[in-house]
Amino acid sequence: MSPLALGLVLVAAVAHASWNLLSKQAAKLDGLVFVWMVGAAGTVLWAPVAIGFMVVTGTYPGWPDLAVIGVSCLLHLAYFVTLQRGYSRGDLSVVYPVARGTGPMLASAVAVLFLHERPGLLGGLGIALVGVGVFLMSGGGRADRPGLFYGLLTGLFIAGYTIWDAQVVGAFAVAPVLLSFFGELGRTLAMAPAMIGRRALLLPAWREHRGKILGSAVLVPLSYLLVLFAFTMAPVSVVAPAREVSVLIAVVLGGRLLAEGDLRRRLLAAGVILGGVVAIALS
Repeated sequence: MSPLALGLVLVAAVAHASWNLLSKQAAKLDGLVFVWMVGAAGTVLWAPVAIGFMVVTGTYPGWPDLAVIGVSCLLHLAYFVTLQRGYSRGDLSVVYPVARGTGPMLASAVAVLFLHERPGLLGGLGIALVGVGVFLMSGGGRADRPGLFYGLLTGLFIAGYTIWDAQVVGAFAVAPVLLSFFGELGRTLAMAPAMIGRRALLLPAWREHRGKILGSAVLVPLSYLLVLFAFTMAPVSVVAPAREVSVLIAVVLGGRLLAEGDLRRRLLAAGVILGGVVAIALS
C-alpha cells in the first residue's frame, strides 16, 4: 500500500471511530430518527462540495451511475439502521469490534475468491492478525448476545457495501464524491416516509443531540470518502482490513469517555490489530 493510501485510511479510521462514539452517545434516541437526521444534515452540508465538484470537473451522474449508487444506498441504509439498533442494545466495545472485524474479513475473502486479488504472504498474515485481534476485542465470543448478534449482522452489510462500492468507484468509474453525496441524499429520501409517523420526535431530538447529529453528518461522509479514494489506489483486500485500526481508536475513546473496562484484554487485542495493520501496510 502506498504511503498516501495508508494516510487516507488512517485519517478515515479516526473520523470513523469518532462518529461511532457520537452515535453510541445518542443511542437512547430513536435509531431511525438519528440515522435520518444525520443523513439529512449530511446532504445539506456536503451539497456545496458535490455541486462544486460537478461544476468544476463537468462530471454529472447518468442513469447507470444512479442505478449502481442506488444499490450502494440500500446497503448503507441497512448498515446504519442495524448499527444504531446494535448500539441501543449492546456496548460500543462489543458491537463495533465485531462489526468492523466481520466486515473486512468477509470483504477480503470475497476479493480473493471472486475478484482474483492476491494480498501476498505478508498481507495475508496482516489480515489474519486483524481478525484475531478483533476476536480478542470481542471477548473471545463471550460478549453480550445482543451486541454480538448485531455486530455480526452489521458486519455482513459492511462486507456487502465494501465490495460493491469498490466496484462502483473502480469498474463503474463513479467519482467517490458523487457516490458519497448521492448515497446520503438517497438514504434521506428513502427514509422520509418513515419520518412522517415520527415527526413529533424530530425537534426534541435536534435540540438534545444537535452537536452529535452535525458531527456525525460531517464525519460519516468524510471517513468513507477517504476510504473510497484509497480504493482507487490499493486493492480491496488491503484497504478493507487496514482501516480497522479504527477499532483501536474506538476502544480508547470508549474506555476514556464511556468508562468501559477490561483494559488489559483490550490493549492486547489492540496490539494484535496494530501488528496486522503494519503487516498490511508493508505488503
